[in-house]
Amino acid sequence: MSRALWFVAGAATSAYALVKARRAAEALTPEGMSDRLSGLKHGAHLFGEELRTEMAAKETELRERLGLTVDGQTQIGAGQAPPLQLTRKGNT
Repeated sequence: MSRALWFVAGAATSAYALVKARRAAEALTPEGMSDRLSGLKHGAHLFGEELRTEMAAKETELRERLGLTVDGQTQIGAGQAPPLQLTRKGNT
């Protein structure tokens, strides 16, 4: 019983190592490297697209919160004070 168990364990380990070695060898071929680089390029493109989308959403949220329009003018509604003008203390 013990010999059969060790034989099966060795065979399973050998099969696992063979599959891993084949995948590693395939990844190092020119086609495998090309696939990996194209996957990396696609991932970077998706990341940049998601980043631009979230930046635009955050900018829109900040513009709404600050009361700015697209052309940079402030929208002052009835009852709101105009924006403060900042000055330096020594230059009045």
